[in-house]
Formats: sequence, C-alpha cells, structure tokens
Amino acid sequence: MTIKEVKARGWDSVDFVYVIGDSYVDHPSFGAAIISRVLESAGFRVAILSQPDWRRDRDFTQFGKPRLGFFVSAGNIDSMVAHYTVAKRKRSDDAYTAGGKAGRRPDRAVTVYSNIIKRLYPDSPVIIGGLEASLRRFAHYDYWSDTVMPSVLFDSKADILSYGMGELQTLEIAKRFGDGQPVEALYDIRGICYAIPTKDYIPESVVDLPSFERVRESKRDYAIAARKELEEADAVRGRKVIQRHGKYILVQNPPMPPLNTEQLDRVYSLPYERYYPPCYEEVGGVPGIQEVEFSITHNRGCFGACNFCSIAFHQGRAVTVRSEESIIAEAESFLENPRFKGYISDVGGPTANFRIPSCSIQEKCGLCKNKKCLAPKPCKNLDADHSEYIDLLRKLRSIKGIKRVFIRSGIRYDYFLADESDEFLDELVRHHVSGQLRVAPEHCSEAVLDCMGKPHIEAYKRFSEKFYRATKQAGKDQYIVPYLMSSHPGCTLKDAVELAVFLKREKIHPEQVQDFYPTPGTISTAMFYTGINPYTMEEIYVPRAPREKAMQRALMQYFIPKNREIVLDALKAAGRLDLVGSGKNCLIAAPKGFVQPKSSKKTNKKPRGSNSKSNGKNYGKNRHKR
Repeated sequence: MTIKEVKARGWDSVDFVYVIGDSYVDHPSFGAAIISRVLESAGFRVAILSQPDWRRDRDFTQFGKPRLGFFVSAGNIDSMVAHYTVAKRKRSDDAYTAGGKAGRRPDRAVTVYSNIIKRLYPDSPVIIGGLEASLRRFAHYDYWSDTVMPSVLFDSKADILSYGMGELQTLEIAKRFGDGQPVEALYDIRGICYAIPTKDYIPESVVDLPSFERVRESKRDYAIAARKELEEADAVRGRKVIQRHGKYILVQNPPMPPLNTEQLDRVYSLPYERYYPPCYEEVGGVPGIQEVEFSITHNRGCFGACNFCSIAFHQGRAVTVRSEESIIAEAESFLENPRFKGYISDVGGPTANFRIPSCSIQEKCGLCKNKKCLAPKPCKNLDADHSEYIDLLRKLRSIKGIKRVFIRSGIRYDYFLADESDEFLDELVRHHVSGQLRVAPEHCSEAVLDCMGKPHIEAYKRFSEKFYRATKQAGKDQYIVPYLMSSHPGCTLKDAVELAVFLKREKIHPEQVQDFYPTPGTISTAMFYTGINPYTMEEIYVPRAPREKAMQRALMQYFIPKNREIVLDALKAAGRLDLVGSGKNCLIAAPKGFVQPKSSKKTNKKPRGSNSKSNGKNYGKNRHKR
C-alpha cells in the first residue's frame, strides 16, 4: 500500500497499480481484495493505491509507472451513492472509508482517477472495473445530474472496461499484458468493453443498440436500449453488443462465464487477512467490516432479478455456489482468529437460500429472456430445493467452537414456498434467526409489484403465517422485518395509501422506510427516467415531485405523530378522507375542526393484492431497518 512496503518486499517496481475509492480492506466481501489477491496468486506484483488525493498528483506518482498498467475502481459501491442520499443531500458518513467520514473520494471516482492517470502516464494502459464502471458501461441515465451520460469508458478515457465480477477477465488481461501484447490484441476477451472509431468497424452479427445520441433524445429508444442490454447479460446466450457514440462505437463482448464451484473455491481460499490494515487503527478502522468480518459468501448471482436491483446486470442471474468443503474450511479458519467469539453473522450472498440453479434448462440455454423465475408466480420449471443448504448449515453448526450460525443477507420467501418441504423453515426459526428475519415484500399493490418484478403480496402473507406458526412451535420470540419501498415507478398516491392500509391491518410499524433510488443500470431506473415499462413499452406513472414522494414515505409511517399533517394532505389528494377519524380502519385521528366531506364514504373494501382479514398474528413488535 506504500512505496516503503514495496521496497521492503525487495521489489524494484510493480506490475500493476490498483486504484480504489475505498479504504483497503483485505476481506473477500470487498471486490478490491478479491481482485488484488487473484492477481497476486498468479504471480503479479500489485500496489494498492487507496483513496488517493485527486486534487494533487503526488499520490498517483508515488509508485512510479507500473510495468503493465493501472486498474481503477470506485470501490464496493457507486461513488455517487456513497456521497448522496436519494434526496441528493450529501452524506456525512461513509462505511467504506477509514474513520467513517465522507469526502475521501471524488464524485464519479472512476472517471476522475482514470483521467488523472491518463494525463500523468498517457502510454500506460488503464482498465476500469467494479460496480461503478460495470453499471455505467452503456449510455445511462444519471440521477444526480438528471441527464443521459455516455458510457463511462469515454468520459474516463480508459482503454478497457471490465464488467461483471471480473476475476477471469482480469487474469486474462494481466497475462496478455505480461506477454507483451498491446491493448488492441485483448479485444477478443469476454466480459470487457472497448471503443473503436466508427470508420474501423467491420459489420458483423451483433446487437445494435440505439445510439447515445438517440437514447439522449428519445425516451422510447432509451427504454428499448435498457431492455436489450439486460437481455444480453447472460453468459450462455449473450451476444456482442454495440452502441454508437458519435465518431466511436462502444463494443461489449459477451459476458464472461461465472466462476464454477472449483474456481470459486480457489478465490475464497486465498490468504485474506479478513481485516483492514493496522494503519487505519488510529482513526477507528473501517466501519464496513463490522457486519461482514465473520460472514461467509456461499453463492453468487440471483435469478430473482428484481427490476430495481443491479445484481442481474452486474453479477448475473445464474446462481453458482462454493463447495461445502470450501465453506467449512473458511468457517474453521475463524476459530484461529482472536476476534472470533463463536458467531457466524451470515451464510449467504445476493439471496441466502439459493443453492442450486433455477432450472436445468438454463445450463444449456441460459436464463429465459425477459422472464422472471419467481414473479409474478414461480415458473413451472423452477427447481426449488433447500436440502443442500440445510445440510450445509447443519455441518457448520456442528463445528466445535461455533456457537451460532445466522442468516442475515435475506431470503426469498417465494422460493421457499415453492419448495414442497417445510424443513428449511423449521431449521431457520430454530437455529438461524437472531430475533429478526429480513424479507422484502417491498409493497402490496399488484400494479407496483409487477413494475418491481416482485411476487404478489399473497406470497408474503402465506410465508408470514408459516413463519409465525413455526416460531410459536419452536418457543421462540422472533419477528419478520419487511423491507418496504416508496415512490417506485408505477406507484401512485392511491397505491401508497393501499400500502398504508395494509400495514395498519397487519400491525406492521416500520421504523425506517426506503425511497426508490434510481441507480445506473437497472430496469426500474429506465422506468423512472422514461415513464415507460421497457418490457411492455407502455407508459407508467412515475412519482417525481418532492412533495408527493414525501407523502408516500409518510404514509408508510402514518402512526408517527409528526407525520400526521402530511398524511392528512396525502389522504385528501388521494380522495381517501374516509381513513381520517376514530374508526378501527382509520390511519389518523381527525384534527380539530375537521369535517368529513359529504362525498367521502367510509369503505371496508379490500385493497388490491391483499386479503380482507388479518391473519391474526401479533406483528406489533415488527421493526424495519434499512
């Protein structure tokens, strides 16, 4: 991490300088740790340049010119998300920075870092990657500037963009540079994007997206491009994709296949320190390690593919897993760590209970184009089986010295319901819930859930009934923590009222709520920008006005006294003043002087997507943290 450490190793130079926007943490939950350890295992000398001061050149020149090139990443999350709330207010904290304070990286870190390197070392190759680059690889809507921006490859002036998880293409890039090959000779590597002059393009069979200029001017073309980009994000059937940007063409090669079990085992067996370096101790360390230090990632990919989630576009929908032997070996290594107190915080991944592919068809044909494995209902070809995951959890629990094994990364309850056996639920409530179980119904309106790509609310209600029944039988005091989202594209004020009524009836009192955040690369962000559903090409309603978004958020917490006034305004706007008063179905009490309009009729009509009766469980202690 410093030139002093380089000299202490006896190196006269480094092969690569890896520039990251995070404080470096040598743990496999952090992408920079995985990539740097993978390069090291292949014999390359890697210097980590963590959170360099972009206002001066000094940090960027401390290692000199690397022998082979620079890798650049903004860090574990997009730098704009790290810096700004959904209301575009600056954050004061940063979990991925030593000391936890924001401001140690620039906005659009990949672009800033790469441009500095290209100015200082114009003939040195620059490869950008990580989440920020991966999700911005095509022309994309940028929420913070409210504009459509070109591919980050052009703004950054980088030579190659590596998208997806990156291990295999990174190794191939490094080896070819090590063999003396120029950048242009790497253009056949899967999982990368590169740019060529339009005049040099040789017509071939490719997916030709609407150009940057077209998607910037036409929202319909933007929606078409967004759908096609995701259609080709499949390692089995994905094709080469091009998008014209003025005098240049962005070329995306087909995705690199995900790591198989043997490859994943090797990646997770590398000698990670599983902690931040001692130099960060004086400022209190890196907060982001606290939740994951003794967690285990057992899978990658998510065939749930919610429209607002970036995993499908970055990791992919195909689920791959580590072997039981690899996972058990990682758990046993915890016992040698003096900080380990016997508790494994998580055995999960994007979705904890995905341990097998969604179906046998995908292995030959890839994931189905423009179809969901689970929404609005599970596919008839879905293979839902928790037996292997149950066996793994039992083996982890049996290791001497391990007191508890928790599951905290969230489970798909609709996938659980598709499994004919309830054995997993019994194991879950008896051994793996630390008081609260996180699940994500997100909403209750069918129209909104369809826009989200989520199952309808009946699935959540069925699961909650099973969960509380199993919890009671186990003699446990455990609760479901439902993730809920306001202001998603397609959500009208009436839908928001419907959700509030659902929460009231089910006695769910969320402590925190999540407003939809339009991040690059998701179908939901395309909906937000265009007002069009890319799958149907039909227009949808998008809540944009700050006042309405505030109303939708407040309705989810109608029970908080300070929200009473804005909830009343929301109910007036939605024509639901029947929900104001002292009746058992009312959301808020009538303010002094309030007169129920004659045209406002009280109704017990059930909302869409909900049953009229409560399931009778006591949800009073439910808490939602997000």
